[in-house]
Amino acid sequence: MSRLPRSVLIALLTVYVVWGSTYFAIHIALASFPPFMLMGTRFLVAGGLLFAWQTWRGVARPSLKEWRDAGVVGVLMLGGGMGLTAVAQQSISSGLTAVFIACSPMILSFCVGFFGDWPNRREWTGIVIGFAGAVMLAFGGEFSAKPIGVISLIGAILSWDIGSVLSQRKLKMAPGAMGFASEMLLGGAFLMLLGFLMGEKFNTPITVNAWLAWSYLVVAGSLLAFTAYMYLLSAVPPALAGSYAYVNPVIAVILGVMLGGEQIGGREMIAMTVILGSVILLTTARKKTDAALDAEHS
Repeated sequence: MSRLPRSVLIALLTVYVVWGSTYFAIHIALASFPPFMLMGTRFLVAGGLLFAWQTWRGVARPSLKEWRDAGVVGVLMLGGGMGLTAVAQQSISSGLTAVFIACSPMILSFCVGFFGDWPNRREWTGIVIGFAGAVMLAFGGEFSAKPIGVISLIGAILSWDIGSVLSQRKLKMAPGAMGFASEMLLGGAFLMLLGFLMGEKFNTPITVNAWLAWSYLVVAGSLLAFTAYMYLLSAVPPALAGSYAYVNPVIAVILGVMLGGEQIGGREMIAMTVILGSVILLTTARKKTDAALDAEHS
């Protein structure tokens, strides 16, 4: 980790810690918010705040083409990825969710491979080890699910990974934070439209805990972690950017121990050690390969 640039290290830690806690926040917020409305309002507010801040700083607004590309990425990553995840969490257990999400780095690497950038052997090793560790960590939980939950989660992972790849390989959003803001605005609007078409309504009063969870999702989950993830996609190999899928369950377990009084057994300790090993492999994979190539050319 010490070999990584400070900006990359901060972005990784942000995605690891924040997204490891957002599943709990989503669970709390879903007690008062319908799923698409929850995600839609979350990203509309976060995108609006970021867009206003960038405009106030004098940053140029996106062109029509950049708005179009941001819309495609927003619909895929936020509409499909986050919206379907919220739907899935209503009918699928946390253990099975963790296993499915752990597939994301593999799918992301395959998608990037079609553009000619396949993971090297060390990265594939880290991906496989990380997946095995995530499965081991989740194995103690309940694995119940309804078919709609499984289908929604598969769709969420595919939409998120395809959107991630297109955002860096094919489509051109506005530079920096303005691009992230436009993506969140259009993705949030799409989620709100889906909620309206699905007939979602606020059938119960919004509790204080639900408001706090929603606020956390806006500030930490969207403004901080989502922006950090988009930066990682442009700065590090896809396998490393997607390593959050292995670390997030570890963070969730740690939070359960600290806040929920849960206990960690021997299997969980072994699983977290395995996941740590996979992250070490992924953070050093390209450096080893680049060093070997430099040696060959010298």
